[in-house]
Amino acid sequence: MDLRIMQIRYNTPNGVLTLGGHGGPPYPCSRGPMKNQFSGWSYHLSPRLLLRTRRPHQAEAAGERVILVQSGEAFPPGHPTTRLCLDLLRQVLAGGSVSSLVDVGCGAGVLSLAAAALGVDRVLGVDIAPRAVRATRENARRNGLAGAIGVVQGSSDCLKAPFDLVAANLPWEVQLDQVPELHRLAAADGRLILSGFRDNQESPLLERYERLGRSVKQRLIKYFQHPELPPGLSFNWVAWLLA
Repeated sequence: MDLRIMQIRYNTPNGVLTLGGHGGPPYPCSRGPMKNQFSGWSYHLSPRLLLRTRRPHQAEAAGERVILVQSGEAFPPGHPTTRLCLDLLRQVLAGGSVSSLVDVGCGAGVLSLAAAALGVDRVLGVDIAPRAVRATRENARRNGLAGAIGVVQGSSDCLKAPFDLVAANLPWEVQLDQVPELHRLAAADGRLILSGFRDNQESPLLERYERLGRSVKQRLIKYFQHPELPPGLSFNWVAWLLA
């Protein structure tokens, strides 16, 4: 199995490629233009399309569109796994041929908003938490995307499959439990973007998908190192693109 490991800077056969930001580091940090106490979290989906948690103090540049994301009580968008999923989503949509996406455990709706803003025709967010559903609906309404994003409260079991792309940024224990369901939601030739787990949690999850005939086509990782971390304890977050 050929897994390409991508870090803050991505080494490719054609040179070094940086993803996840525009004009700054690809992951939120305490220094630099991507995240600070004044500007909040931000992510460039394209040079003229920007996700933000706060309105900029300056007027938006001509032709620039800002998608404002308010998390409320839902999962905050600044977590590293959100950015990893957005990196994969951008790459998949750049290749075209995605007309439908389901965002399982949508939280504040970041992935749903991004997919709709990038032109996916059918976008559906689903979450069991009422606060998450409220946040996604409000974010869609505020950004003029209410007609482009459907939002369902409850289990994904009620959804009619298949979808071209399944996105699920969920905790590891939930990922393990939801393998058959996420596989069901994806079309036979569909793909899955998965995150919410660390590099030392991958093996049992991958084994379950391999038994269903799926494989990892791309793997992104956000490394975290600290001298006081005990040996064997990892906070390196991972995201997969499965097919």
